[in-house]
Amino acid sequence: MKYIERTDYLHFLIQHKDKQIIKVVSGILRCGKSTLLEIFKDYLLRHGVSKKQIISINFEDIAYQGKTYVQIYLEIKSKLVEGRMTYVFLDEVQNCEHFEKMVDSLFIQPNVDIYLTGSNAYFMSGELATLLSGRYVELKMLPLSFSEYVQGTDPSESLSKKYNNYITFSSFPYVLQYGNDFQAVQDYLRGIYSTILLKDIVQRYQISDIMMLESVIRFVFDNIGSRCSANNIARILTANGRTANDKTVEKYLQALVDSLILYRAQRYSIKGKQLLKTQSKYYVADLGLRNLFVGIKGQDEGHILENIVYLELLRRGYNVYIGQNDSSEIDFIADKPNETLFIQVSLSLRNESTFEREITPLKALNNSYPKIILTMDESPVKNEDGIQVKYVLDWLLGK
Repeated sequence: MKYIERTDYLHFLIQHKDKQIIKVVSGILRCGKSTLLEIFKDYLLRHGVSKKQIISINFEDIAYQGKTYVQIYLEIKSKLVEGRMTYVFLDEVQNCEHFEKMVDSLFIQPNVDIYLTGSNAYFMSGELATLLSGRYVELKMLPLSFSEYVQGTDPSESLSKKYNNYITFSSFPYVLQYGNDFQAVQDYLRGIYSTILLKDIVQRYQISDIMMLESVIRFVFDNIGSRCSANNIARILTANGRTANDKTVEKYLQALVDSLILYRAQRYSIKGKQLLKTQSKYYVADLGLRNLFVGIKGQDEGHILENIVYLELLRRGYNVYIGQNDSSEIDFIADKPNETLFIQVSLSLRNESTFEREITPLKALNNSYPKIILTMDESPVKNEDGIQVKYVLDWLLGK
């Protein structure tokens, strides 16, 4: 199996190599965390690190399921190379009970460089985060970007064909091994979904009404990029015969966000300069998972494109919000230190009224930050009033 170089992620690990800080890689199950560690280990071996300086444990391996964190700690400690750096990789570490105590003990050993991976958000939200406050950096990993996906596909296929496959099949790296076998991809994704549902959500949150949970999942998947609230979802589900209350729906939504299957984008008041607590939007980590529920026919292509742009902005290190400016809305405010972007996403701007609808909210902004409209039009209309109009597939490829 050929590895796709996850260049930005690999650079993050290289940048922090040998630093007295724990490296945490979090991301949805099967997004490529283990493969990233393998690529990084290859990098170490090519740069003078010997095999005995590398210790790897994958806690999905049944061999470790009966061992305590103390036993595993002592096993690792016995293998540390005296006087030289030892690189310790603990994969899917949340499967080890009290792993945070083991990590804390390893951290105080001399010449130990620690790398952790985990498949949910809450493994870093409890005692580990408290114990290691200020002593770790986190890399939030996603499935393949469109650019990475293109690297692993047939060079003779057109860019538009690759995009259609990207939104039809999946962005999980292993899916590339199935080619265009849609049924095989669906079976693979169903396994990922079942594991996330049963292990990360139902067990941890002690959810008894799985049918209600799946009703919430189906609703949110079917309404990506639309404003949602727990109250609205509960009311609609109840009207459709599934009695629900807003507290239960809110609990389920948070569980889905914590499992990294969903991302919540809050609204931000541009005028009031504050986050708004209601009517957030949700985006799914992988569109293939969404297709399990809503199918691929009659898809909302505009919101699908919006979903892809949202995830790409996260990959590029931005905090992403929905912009609220009086009565108008801007699809995304992308913010990171010393950089803020205002972005609209539109399938096409060929229609004059559509162009006006998309550009008017950007024109109304009273600031000098960059403003961009991303569209599937291959030859976008010219820029206007300093607002850039870009072909979104080129933008996704970093052009």
